[in-house]
Amino acid sequence: MLNKKFILNTLGLILVFESLFMLLSAGVSLFYGDFDVEALLISFAITFSVGGLCWALNRKVEKDMLKRESFIIVTLVWVVMSIFGSLPYIFSGTIPGFTDAFFETISGFTTTGASIVNDIEALPHGILFWRSITHLIGGMGIIVLAVAILPFFGFGGMQLYSAEAAGVTNDKLHPRITKTAKSLWGIYVVLILSETAFLMFGGMPLFDALCHSFGTIASGGFSTKNASIAEYSPYIQYVIIVFMIFAGTNFALFFFVWKGNWKKLTKNAEFKVFLSVILVVSLCIGTTLFFHTNQTFEKSFRDALFQVTSTITSTGFVTADYTAWHPYLTFVIFGLMFSGACVGSTSGGIKLFRHMILVKNIKIEFKRMSHPNAVIPLKIGKNMVSHEVIYKVLAFLVLYMAIFCVGTLLMTIVGLDMDSAFGAVATSMGGIGPGLGVVGPMNNFYAIPEAGKWILSVLMLLGRLELFSVLILFAPGFWKNN
Repeated sequence: MLNKKFILNTLGLILVFESLFMLLSAGVSLFYGDFDVEALLISFAITFSVGGLCWALNRKVEKDMLKRESFIIVTLVWVVMSIFGSLPYIFSGTIPGFTDAFFETISGFTTTGASIVNDIEALPHGILFWRSITHLIGGMGIIVLAVAILPFFGFGGMQLYSAEAAGVTNDKLHPRITKTAKSLWGIYVVLILSETAFLMFGGMPLFDALCHSFGTIASGGFSTKNASIAEYSPYIQYVIIVFMIFAGTNFALFFFVWKGNWKKLTKNAEFKVFLSVILVVSLCIGTTLFFHTNQTFEKSFRDALFQVTSTITSTGFVTADYTAWHPYLTFVIFGLMFSGACVGSTSGGIKLFRHMILVKNIKIEFKRMSHPNAVIPLKIGKNMVSHEVIYKVLAFLVLYMAIFCVGTLLMTIVGLDMDSAFGAVATSMGGIGPGLGVVGPMNNFYAIPEAGKWILSVLMLLGRLELFSVLILFAPGFWKNN
């Protein structure tokens, strides 16, 4: 039997938790004397009341959670939090329509950073802060945050953690999952505070520095400026580049470095590939820009490095219009939308580890054709990769591309041209933000038809939860009683 009371109890607790961030945003609004304080307080009251009621009415419940409940909870948490997270936009009138408000909210929670707001700088401080808070919560993961903060989840936290982070690896830094979650969030907060300090040193106000740090470390991309990071100095752009790289690195490696084990970082094969791709592609693009524009080499390289890092880490900040570059450079940026950074980072996308397994598996297949009886193991670095992981990776890649094709078809049906459809779907699934065509870096998603926004919202959720955690709910066998 499905433990429905436990599901409602869990959702209620997390809604109460979400409401506290709305209250914090109301405090920011009150500090700046903006008009949105009432809307945020009403949103807090509704979210807290509904969440508290769900928790209280289902408080006496058996805490026997199976994998089925964990997958249901993980998917519902992201959807329900996005529904209630839309309330501040609606009540404040900053985004009056529910479709647009939901799109903006789920884009924030999934750290996609795709926006429908035409004039970001016209938004009041409380709403801007709430918008950035959705990145903060979603970057490390809603369930990971809940497991770290709420002792209630300690008994079944591993199942929830595994369902939310259903990638190729689920690193446990401690025997107890609550300690792992706390360590990950500790690293996350330290990176945010560090970036905030560096940005303020460069002249960015505290409020903007916090919001941009939330967006950077979460690999989200919501900015407080219409021109995104192009608004700021080269120093600030370089600071954000460095912290985008940190955000795209497996957070477990930071834990080992903190413990003094630097070899885990320097010998990590995926991390080496990550840095190599950024450097090589940035040099190629930067050199091309230098010879085809009137920019200095430093400016050309900086623009290239920023856009490559922003895309591969799925952050989505922009300093230049890459769609105005040479077509082959735009194609390279589009290709990076299918890359992703390291496993265990806050970045979206396919992840480099999967690409590495695919490439090595192809090489091994060629060797097996020449030596049919040879036993050739697949290794990443010095670590053996099991057949189970290889099959999961291949299944993920096939499913990812199939959904991309179907999503593109649906977006053309609702009225987008092919370039825009390709860009919108790729950026939504990869959690990047800006795409191509009408959703390019100098535009946003406001003009997308309403049906298209719902399609892209689903794709954002699928991409953030890495497909299987959501799609398993549609498998007939999933709902059969154990």
